[in-house]
Amino acid sequence: MVSLQDVRDAAARIEGVAHRTPVITSRTLDERTGAEVFLKAENLQRIGAFKFRGAYNAIRKLEPAALARGIAAYSSGNHAQAVALAARELGTTAVIVMPEDTPRSKLDAVAGYGAEIITYDRYTGNREQIGQALADSRGLTLIPPYEHPDVIAGQGTAALELLDEVGQLDAILVPVGGGGLIAGSAIAAKGLQPGIRVLGVEPEAGNDTYLSLKAGERVTIDVPRTIADGQAAPTPGELTFSINKELVDEIVLVSDDEIRDALRFAVDRLKLVMEPSGATGLAALLAGRLTGGEPARIGVIISGGNVGAARLASLLG
Repeated sequence: MVSLQDVRDAAARIEGVAHRTPVITSRTLDERTGAEVFLKAENLQRIGAFKFRGAYNAIRKLEPAALARGIAAYSSGNHAQAVALAARELGTTAVIVMPEDTPRSKLDAVAGYGAEIITYDRYTGNREQIGQALADSRGLTLIPPYEHPDVIAGQGTAALELLDEVGQLDAILVPVGGGGLIAGSAIAAKGLQPGIRVLGVEPEAGNDTYLSLKAGERVTIDVPRTIADGQAAPTPGELTFSINKELVDEIVLVSDDEIRDALRFAVDRLKLVMEPSGATGLAALLAGRLTGGEPARIGVIISGGNVGAARLASLLG
């Protein structure tokens, strides 16, 4: 199990390398929701998403010999960029397995950081098997997007910073894909404020963690087809689920149309660019998905902003 101390150690390790992203507030958002809302803007993180935190923390901890051999990873986009940049920052190389239908902006960014890209069909291929085979054949260290304690600890630093800045919160809303961000966030949040509610948000079509928590065990669904491509994991991670089933209070679901509404609100009123997966926490809040009465003070992690201008225009149109 990853501890609060692990998250604090990760925060020290990434200090001065990862951005301490701003916390955004909006009177209009507060009026719309009847709450005091604090948005942790990880869309303004290096590579445009929270993923840099975990990738850098995990790679930074490698022994020199492993670091020199290079890194392998698999990702729908943001972890790929994070690993590529972290590898470059630490003087090593990266090979990334990515879906063929990854948005062009993410493919271009990964290539721009100097990584080699190997593509696969996300609906027929198994990225874990492809990534492991690649790492084995080339002698690389595989850094998965969420099934790794050092990755989870690094992701938890976003919530650590948020709570350090704004103090006591009633709830924190966190997007859920494979579960690494919410696992790290829950460890940090519950460790610092035991009474806080940790709420995950998934797209309706990608409700694997929602179903898994209901069943008490990991459930696998068909590969989700949703505009929230960063939350298209068909099953929760084994390590992340073991944490989340203990610490996460609830998973709420949002539709693609509600995500689009959140994207519009972000552009029109917050002047922030979010990718669909990054906006699901805001979508849940705007759509009134919280149960048991609206908490007075709510933190929301905006997990990423990697969306090209053309795709954002099509989503908003």
